[in-house]
Amino acid sequence: MEKKDIETNRSEDNLKLLVSKLNHRLEKIHLGGGEAKIAKQHKRGKLTARERIDFLVDKAKPKYELGAFAGYEMYEEYGGCPGGGVVVVVAYVSGRQCIVVANDATVKAGAWFPITGKKNLRAQEIAIENRLPIIYLVDSAGVFLPMQDEIFPDKEHFGRMFRNNAIMSSKGILQIAAVMGSCVAGGAYLPIMSDESLIVEGTGSIFLAGPYLVKAAIGETVDKETLGGANTQSDISGVIDYKMPDDKTCLNTIRDLMDKVGHSAKAGFDRAKPKPPKFDASEIYRIFPDNSAKTYDTRELLKRLVDESKFTEYKSTYGQTIICAYARIDGWSVGIVVNNRQVVKSAKGEMQFGGVIYSDSADKATRFIMNCNQKKIPLVFLHDVTGFMVGSRSEHGGIIKDGAKMVNAVSNSTVPKISIVMGNSYGAGNYAMCGKAYDPRFIMAWPTAKIAVMGGTQAAKTLTQIQVKTMEAKGTPLSEDDKQKMLDEITAKYNSQTTPYYAAARLWVDAIIEPHKTREWISMSIEAASNAPVEKFNVGVIQT
Repeated sequence: MEKKDIETNRSEDNLKLLVSKLNHRLEKIHLGGGEAKIAKQHKRGKLTARERIDFLVDKAKPKYELGAFAGYEMYEEYGGCPGGGVVVVVAYVSGRQCIVVANDATVKAGAWFPITGKKNLRAQEIAIENRLPIIYLVDSAGVFLPMQDEIFPDKEHFGRMFRNNAIMSSKGILQIAAVMGSCVAGGAYLPIMSDESLIVEGTGSIFLAGPYLVKAAIGETVDKETLGGANTQSDISGVIDYKMPDDKTCLNTIRDLMDKVGHSAKAGFDRAKPKPPKFDASEIYRIFPDNSAKTYDTRELLKRLVDESKFTEYKSTYGQTIICAYARIDGWSVGIVVNNRQVVKSAKGEMQFGGVIYSDSADKATRFIMNCNQKKIPLVFLHDVTGFMVGSRSEHGGIIKDGAKMVNAVSNSTVPKISIVMGNSYGAGNYAMCGKAYDPRFIMAWPTAKIAVMGGTQAAKTLTQIQVKTMEAKGTPLSEDDKQKMLDEITAKYNSQTTPYYAAARLWVDAIIEPHKTREWISMSIEAASNAPVEKFNVGVIQT
């Protein structure tokens, strides 16, 4: 067997193993608080969060979960918080694409950890940016009190939810809330600030203060049902619009409500009849290398992602460390910006490293992004970048200025931006390629993704050198063995913080996806974005 075949097989095996680990971890997350807690839900006549979603959404249409790894390996001192204690999906209800947010009561009774708040706010952000209807399936004990200082008072904390309720209402973005369990304290505002609300008899309750707090505050003794059960909030207060006998009736009623909603104008993105690539998407596993330092043919990767494996490359012989191309993905017209991982030779005869952004490639990408905005074409960024080129030659050539042009164009772009982190996404390269800070409508990662200010080896060596010099300055020089031990410890810690799971746990990415399903995720993202109008593009000041 040739060396190339051996490397290809090794790459395929490596990526398939990573995907297998991904799915195994997802299976554990999908159990939420565990089988015993699920059984307890069923005993009370309640469906779990995932069962509610599965019953609600259209079976014949795809469903995409966001933030499944939120809170992954976090809050261990409290027993963990699988999925952030809430399930968020983009799915279809009565044929309408929408966001569904369901509290997972098997995880600490659906209490809000800091990451729970961040995940809920991200769901609302997606709904606002893409003008998608949002359905809340409420079953939560409220703020997780041991961490109240990290979830209650700040701008991006719990209260922001209700501010967003009001903003969405003013924008005409439909919100439906079903109280299917506890809904207490400040959380009670969410259903009532939604357009329509439902409550399930026997299990649903909503009040500003529960029986214990009422007793402590004003001395009144009152039971949960009398205080804020379904009959009280439907028949007496009129707070809730629909009283439902059980979970399934409640969910069917939501489907009926969604079936009657009117339609709004679309953004006007061009979509032709979808055509599959000529090459099987599973071949990505053989193309993408098992080592992030290796090069590969980026154009061959594109042929596995775009319709008919056809794309029109913009300035193909200029700025070659970034490939810019017009194509279609699942019928949608897209502009693709992808880092080229091949070593190339510039027009001046200089060798350029693959995956590095040079002045000419930044200039090309800037112009392409502006063109896509001019023509109302959504942008897809595919990351495998180690950063911008450094050194005296690059500095003398104005790399900072050219990089700033690209960052400016990405920042001010008004067409939807979808980011896929395939491999490396380091430093300012992450910014220029539309990392999380640059408002992509959706951002996903492959299991091979690495997100950090720089590569692990470079970072560890830099940090080690700083610490060694500090120790020497104090008169306590280290032996070579101690230096190596320090380097190994720093490398291990740094590498653990660059994984896609570390990023997904903190919602730096919306999901970790299987590479061969990338087309589906991009298509879903553009369909969602097509519901929102595109503002006029104004790039602002760019130095020439």
